[in-house]
Amino acid sequence: MGRSLIHPLSKALYEKTPEGNVQVTNGDLQGTFRRDGSWIEGELRECDPQLCNWVSGPPVIHHRMRNFKD
Repeated sequence: MGRSLIHPLSKALYEKTPEGNVQVTNGDLQGTFRRDGSWIEGELRECDPQLCNWVSGPPVIHHRMRNFKD
């Protein structure tokens, strides 16, 4: 799996799949969701769409952390 985050309230694990979707695991339940949080498959049918967006979106580097070459 790719990047992952744990939801601060539910403690569910959000993981980016190789296809770019998000697999959410909450206890014994699992579900797969699109980047916008819409359900694809699995027993778990609800998620936090904002966290799905964060996990599946492109990595962003803060402008002050970039190495600029002259």
